[in-house]
Amino acid sequence: MKSSKGSLPMYLQIAETLVRDIAAGRLIDGEKLPPERDMAKELGIAVGTLRKTLAELESRGLLERIQGSGNYIRAINDPQSVYALFRLELIEGGGLPTAEILSVSLETKDPSLPPFGRSLQGHRIRRLRKIGGKVAAIEEIWLDGSYVDSIVPEDLSESLYLYYRTRLNLWIAKAEDYIDLGHVPDWSPATFRPASGDLLPHVLRISHSHDGEKAEVSHTWYDHTVARYVSRLR
Repeated sequence: MKSSKGSLPMYLQIAETLVRDIAAGRLIDGEKLPPERDMAKELGIAVGTLRKTLAELESRGLLERIQGSGNYIRAINDPQSVYALFRLELIEGGGLPTAEILSVSLETKDPSLPPFGRSLQGHRIRRLRKIGGKVAAIEEIWLDGSYVDSIVPEDLSESLYLYYRTRLNLWIAKAEDYIDLGHVPDWSPATFRPASGDLLPHVLRISHSHDGEKAEVSHTWYDHTVARYVSRLR
C-alpha cells in the first residue's frame, strides 16, 4: 500500500480505520489486537508502519501497550478522528474514506445554496468519494471565499477538515445534515455507477466554524447499494 500526494500518510490512514471501528463498536474496550506481525500482514503494510499506527492510537488514549502481553483497545467517548463528522459507511460496516478531486474553482455562489459566509464567492470542490476502495458517493463542497484567495488541488488531503485546520486555521465545530432524495448532477464522472439524473439519497450539510460562522455548504449524493448514512448517538 502506498500513499498518493495529498493523502494522509499510510500509518494515519490505518489509524483512522481503527478509530472508526472503535467508534462503531467493532473493536471494544479491552479487546486484544492480533500480534503485530500478523496484523501487519493482514493489513498489507510493513511492521514499522503498523507500529507508527499503534503509537498514534496510544497517543490518543485509544490503545494500551502491555509489555510481554500485547496491545489492548481502550475505547473512549471522543476519539478525535479527522473523520469525526463523516457519516457514510459501507453497507457491511466501516471502511476508510478516501477522495479523488474532480475539480476546484472559485465561483459566484450558486443562488440555490442556503446563505453562508461573508463573501459572494465560494471555492467549489467536486470530489469522487470512495469508502474501503469502493466508489460510494460524489460531493460538491462550497467553502466561503473569505477564508483563502485560492486553493491548489494538490494541497488538499483526504480530509478537507484537516486541510482547513492545518492550512486555513479554520476548525469545523459542528454540522447540520438534511437528508432527502436528489438527482445525480450532470458533472458526475463515469466511474460513479448511478447515471446522471438518477434519484439517490442526498445529504445537504451546513458546516459551522469554531467562531460560529456558517463556513461551508456541501451536497453529497451516495450510492445506497454501496453505502449508508450512519449517525451514532452517545
